[in-house]
Amino acid sequence: MLASVAPAKADIGAYVLINAKSGAIIDQKNATRKWYPASLTKMMTAYVTFKAIREGRATLNSTVVQSKNSLSEPPSKMGFKVGTKFTVDTALKIIIIKSANDVAVALGEAIAGSEGAFLAMMNAEAKRLGMTNTHFTNPHGLPDNRMVTTARDMAILAMALRRDFPESRDYYKHPGIRFGKKTLRSANREFLLRVPGANGIKTGYICNSGYNVASSVTRGGKTLIAVILGAGSGLERTAFARQLFDQGFRKRGGQNVTSLRGTSGNPPANGYCRRNRSPGAKAYMARYDMETEKKGGFLFFKANQKNNAKVDEAGFTLANGKPDWAKILDRTLGPRRIAYRPIQVSLGNPTGAPKAGGTAVAVAAPDIPAEDVPLPTANPLRRAQIEMRQKLQKTAEASVAGGIPQTAAARPGAATDPAPAAPGSIFRQGLDFTVPVPAPSPRKQ
Repeated sequence: MLASVAPAKADIGAYVLINAKSGAIIDQKNATRKWYPASLTKMMTAYVTFKAIREGRATLNSTVVQSKNSLSEPPSKMGFKVGTKFTVDTALKIIIIKSANDVAVALGEAIAGSEGAFLAMMNAEAKRLGMTNTHFTNPHGLPDNRMVTTARDMAILAMALRRDFPESRDYYKHPGIRFGKKTLRSANREFLLRVPGANGIKTGYICNSGYNVASSVTRGGKTLIAVILGAGSGLERTAFARQLFDQGFRKRGGQNVTSLRGTSGNPPANGYCRRNRSPGAKAYMARYDMETEKKGGFLFFKANQKNNAKVDEAGFTLANGKPDWAKILDRTLGPRRIAYRPIQVSLGNPTGAPKAGGTAVAVAAPDIPAEDVPLPTANPLRRAQIEMRQKLQKTAEASVAGGIPQTAAARPGAATDPAPAAPGSIFRQGLDFTVPVPAPSPRKQ
């Protein structure tokens, strides 16, 4: 059947598309507007680490230790027990592919001696690279409204990563990791597996930023980089990136990204993700359907957007009337060209500790022991939800146990489970890889 829908909004806060070698801008919107980087922050965490390796202050086999401070970070995380040792190489793969926040902090502590010292290195590199509107307050990108960047600045960082450390480009191309018997998928996997020539780089998301991504694609010996900030969903940022690249390889660049000056606006107000919601299946297809693009070219496609486009839902709807997301992916990103093969990751064989600090930035690095770095403040909404869930759980357990709250023990596997980890386990109980298992609703018991 045919359904008439309003033209799909771009739902993108800011973006820029550049030539990775020259820095020439091919397309952009609000490229100098301040935005929250989310996990694109880990690009700088990786950059500072690669530089430490280049300068001989660390090696890929240097030791990283899970500290109490690093373990305190909220998910996404690996949840290794305090004292667990692994290599810098393992840490890099985990933060770039899995985007684990606890490992990002542990890596920073290993490279610089403390989280505070590592932040000084990050900001020093941002200044040196000319990232004029960027300020880092943590090494992972979790919410902090003091931490800002722009699409322009992140494009400069992405370009520097490729230019300065070409031997490290393979870190960005993997769609997932396999750690032991568990497989952890990258949020960038569909882009890497479906878009011709895709080879990186990093995704990010917090509510105040929406869905961000820094992507790169190589075709015919030419590489383009796109930075997209503030999409309404993971699929939208990926489909918009694919569309930018497909059009961008047909265009020539203009002014250099480094020539953009000043700032064109402040970051979005708190709660951006609640105002900029996912477009939905019809809107995705109205804007990103590759079959529509092929029929009339991009000019026809753009003209169609201005009017109420007719979207044939029959091609991407299941028999029960729900969207067939597998077909939507095929038609907005293209079919999978590469099989999903996660890279094997282990703790490795760490040897020796990095030489913390560096002469270029050591004087600016505060000497703060890792254990004295202030712990992050919990999201008040998430904290209230957890407290309410715990109260409901205790009430339910009290009714089951004859009115005696079960405070001495917790449900096995829960985040509050005091039982020791299994012998030889490297994971903190209840924090294996990602989010602690939530307590069951008392209504379902």
